[in-house]
Amino acid sequence: MPAYGRIAAAAFRQYSTYRLATAAGVFTNSVFGLIRASILFAAIGGAGGELAGYTALQAATYVWLGQALLAPIEAFGTREISQRVHQGDIAIDLLRPTSFLGLHYAQKLGRAGFLMLGRGLPPLLIGALITGLALPENPWSYPLGLLSLLLAITVAFLADMMVNLAAFWLVETRGLTVVYTATMNLLSGFLIPIVWFPDWLLSIARATPFPSMLQTPVDTLSGRVGPLEALPLVAVQLVWVALLAVAAWAMLRAGVRSVEVQGG
Repeated sequence: MPAYGRIAAAAFRQYSTYRLATAAGVFTNSVFGLIRASILFAAIGGAGGELAGYTALQAATYVWLGQALLAPIEAFGTREISQRVHQGDIAIDLLRPTSFLGLHYAQKLGRAGFLMLGRGLPPLLIGALITGLALPENPWSYPLGLLSLLLAITVAFLADMMVNLAAFWLVETRGLTVVYTATMNLLSGFLIPIVWFPDWLLSIARATPFPSMLQTPVDTLSGRVGPLEALPLVAVQLVWVALLAVAAWAMLRAGVRSVEVQGG
């Protein structure tokens, strides 16, 4: 375990050196936050001041929390591992005296820690100054929200890992990545809250892990869903972590076996 802690700390330090990229990310997140907030305000105003349980202030909180959590959760995913598979560098990773999934998860946590501080909190503060934020009334929303955030990071990591590990069998994974990103954008609650969906689409969304990546931590941290109501949602996140962990491990094992059979 100390090794994984050092790996996470190294990833944190590594990303803290990209100051210009961090500043650009803050600016971009803030601009898109203002655009998204104005669109939701217009929709809520047209609905008479409230839409599916969201007031203007709650919608603003939803937007700014979403913008703040997008970078640390990395719901859009990364393509580094699939590239290493195609280039053959994956063999080096598999020879390291650490678990492959554990190594990359530790790097993910370290990266997420910096991105939360460097790219997450500034847009949140900007949003608080410009539109205001709805804070949770129950203090238990804060620790439960942090747990939900950790689980969201884990769910996103495992789902993204599965997309990357498909490179063991696919010559090109860009098409799969495009489909995954588009589906995540729609069903995670990033574009609009999933409770605004028609019933049939809401049912589809809730049958996938995508709401656990963004909608659940945002609702929990904002207090829009109280702690007692949030507990079942966090339980769903735990179930997805377990299922995706088993699936990712099985894909990795099958992929490694495939490489060995081919003489890799």
